[in-house]
Amino acid sequence: MNRLIPPSKRLIAQFSPTAAFNIPGDKSLSHRAALFSALAEGESMISNFLDSGVTHVMLTALSALDIEWTLDANTLVVHGKGLNGFTTPAEPLYCGHSATTIRLLAGAVAASGIGVTLDGSPGLRKRPMDRIIDPLRKLGVEISASNTGTAPLVLTARDPRKGLLGGTIQLSQASAQVKTCVLLAGLAAQSDLIIHEPGPSRDHSERMLKSMGVPLQINGLTIRMPQFSTPLQPLSLRLPGDISAAAFLIVAAIITPESNFIFEEVGLNPTRTGLLDVLTAMGANLDMQVTSQIAGELTGRIIARSSKLNGITVSGDLVVRMIDEFPIFAVAAACAEGETVVKDAGELRYKESDRIKALCQQLQKIGIKIRETQDGFIIQGNQHIPGGTAQSCGDHRLAMSLAVAGLASKHGVSVEGANIINQSFPAFFDLLQHTGTSL
Repeated sequence: MNRLIPPSKRLIAQFSPTAAFNIPGDKSLSHRAALFSALAEGESMISNFLDSGVTHVMLTALSALDIEWTLDANTLVVHGKGLNGFTTPAEPLYCGHSATTIRLLAGAVAASGIGVTLDGSPGLRKRPMDRIIDPLRKLGVEISASNTGTAPLVLTARDPRKGLLGGTIQLSQASAQVKTCVLLAGLAAQSDLIIHEPGPSRDHSERMLKSMGVPLQINGLTIRMPQFSTPLQPLSLRLPGDISAAAFLIVAAIITPESNFIFEEVGLNPTRTGLLDVLTAMGANLDMQVTSQIAGELTGRIIARSSKLNGITVSGDLVVRMIDEFPIFAVAAACAEGETVVKDAGELRYKESDRIKALCQQLQKIGIKIRETQDGFIIQGNQHIPGGTAQSCGDHRLAMSLAVAGLASKHGVSVEGANIINQSFPAFFDLLQHTGTSL
């Protein structure tokens, strides 16, 4: 599917000066809520669950593991069977394009003790899995992969009564997916588990597991999980809106004249708000207010207005806090005054695409002056974006970023392969039209 995004002089010309949005549920939290509920004992109910292609991959895998669930009007009900409640599936579990799904499932399956093969799309088979294989083996999990350390992953069954090893795990990189994989496997450990991270990463799993009764002790970059045998408590919560999804419309408001967008009940977890901090430092007119806290997650309101931006350098720990937002950040940087430099972002080369290369190539096609570096990119700002035709490269975030760039372009942007957006944000084009944009 191709979508043409025309230029817009005033994004909300057909509406009042203020547009309000309720963003779909957070994708990272939806993944975790579904899987963690399956490991709990009893019925969990999660509202504002993200109903998308990628979350259905997780739910389909849970069905194959003999976990019952229903999803109606974005409310997910999961009938958890406890840590040892999975049934060995007849076929390999297909994880689609989702590295989150395969890495989190690996930890959960390791804890359950069943044997299973985890596989995915050709793109997923290129994603590195040694980062979870090594720590799982240290915990006593028998797991193998392809010769290149990628999927398919094969976990061998064990007697669940024997449990897994505890001990100390030093992660090789700051990664919420790897950390969560180890934490889930650690639920079956027969002694204390200690995890050391080399740097900060998203902490959704820690917050949710603590709300389910796991006695995690967190001190800086060290997590201690004491050995325990109490069943996980079921979840009953409403997920906040996805800050990574809201980011596209936040930038749309900033780079177009007279825009004033309000986002209600959006997740404001500090490990996810790096983009907001960077945009504010660039001069963006943003207001943020925490209004509630659910299952340890901060939720609140964001107001984004048209703003003049200045270039900036992004590096270090800040990169992890906005790792999914670099495609849309690049669009904002192209509209800023001066040069923007991104460093220390080499992990972007291992996303749905080589995101650095794909981002630079596709933005260049629509006239943005961007140059690839080994671990990031450099953008010359204050640009008048000509527009043109670009490809999604099978990357949902790149596709949405190109669409937003079209709003600030002279001739519009045609995005080829835009249907990939349905994997993470099916409502994206509907919400974009709510701003007054004609597609």
